[in-house]
Amino acid sequence: MSNLSTDSPLDAVAVAARPHMFAELLRAMRPRQWVKNVFVFAALAFSEQRLWQFWQDPWPLLKVTAAFAAFCMAASAIYLVNDLVDIEKDRAHPKKRNRPFASGRLSPTVGIIAAGVLILAVIPSAILIDPRLRFLGVLATYIAVQGFLYTYWLKNVVLLDILVLATGFVLRAIGGALVIHVLITPWLLLCMLLLALFLGIGKRRHELVLLEGGAGEHRRILQEYSLPMLDQMMSIVTASIIMAYSITAFLAPVAPQKPYPMLMATIPFVIYAIFRYLYLIYIRGEGGSPDELLLKDMPLAGSVVLWGIAVLTVLLLFPK
Repeated sequence: MSNLSTDSPLDAVAVAARPHMFAELLRAMRPRQWVKNVFVFAALAFSEQRLWQFWQDPWPLLKVTAAFAAFCMAASAIYLVNDLVDIEKDRAHPKKRNRPFASGRLSPTVGIIAAGVLILAVIPSAILIDPRLRFLGVLATYIAVQGFLYTYWLKNVVLLDILVLATGFVLRAIGGALVIHVLITPWLLLCMLLLALFLGIGKRRHELVLLEGGAGEHRRILQEYSLPMLDQMMSIVTASIIMAYSITAFLAPVAPQKPYPMLMATIPFVIYAIFRYLYLIYIRGEGGSPDELLLKDMPLAGSVVLWGIAVLTVLLLFPK
C-alpha cells in the first residue's frame, strides 16, 4: 500500500471527476462475487420449520433478502481493502494486474473512502434487520475475520488461509438463520464448510498452476503448498461433501422420511456439479474464480439450478 501516501485530496477529486470512475469502483467491488452471499437463503429452505410457512408470510423472505444485501456491502468493502493492501502483489499476477487499483485506473484514496462508507452503512442496516443485534454480531465477525485478520495476517498462515475463507460461508448461513429466528441442521452447516473448502483448494491449485515458478512472488503462502498436497486435500474434501450432503438429505427435518427420504432425489445433482467442477479444474485449467465459472459454464450452472428446483419441489410438494 505504498501508493496510498502519494495520493493527495486533489488527486482524489481529479480521479472522481473522470466519467469511468464509478464503473471502475463498481468493478473493484466485485459484484459477480455477490453470488456467494446466496448462502444466507439456506435458512429459508433447510430450517427446522416448514418452507411453505415462509412463503405464506413474505416478511422472512424480505428480511433474508435485506441480510443478503448487507453481506454484499460488507463483502465489497472487504474486497476493496484487500485489493488496496495487495496492489503491488496484484501487479505481479497475469490476471489481477488488470484490477482497477493495480492497473492505476482507480485511485486508492477513492477505494479507502468507499470501503469506509460501505462499512459505516452496514452497521445501521444490520440493526434495522435484527434489533436483537445478533445479526450485527455475525456481520461484525465476518468483517473482522475476513476483512482484517485474514487480509493482514491469516492469509499468510498455511492451511488457515483456506479454512478462514471457508468460515465466511458458514457465517452467511448463520446470519440468514438469525434474522428469521430459525435453526438449521448442523449437517447443512458442515456441507457449506466443506463446499467452501472445496472451492478454496481449487482456487489455490489454480494459482499454483497459473503462476508456476512465480507463485511465491505474488502470494508468499503459495510456497507452502504443492500440487500433490492440494490434490490429496481435494480428494478428501470431495468425498466428504458427497457423504455430508447425503446424510443431510437422509436426516433433513424439513422433508418426509417415509417411504424414503425424499431429498435423496437431489443427491445426483450435487454429485454432477462436483464432478463438473473437478473437470473444469483438472481438464480445462479453471478454478481461479468459482463465481465466474458458475456464471459462464452452462452445465455447471444448469446443475445448480436443477438442484435448487428439485429441493424446492420436494419441500413444497411434500411438506413433512
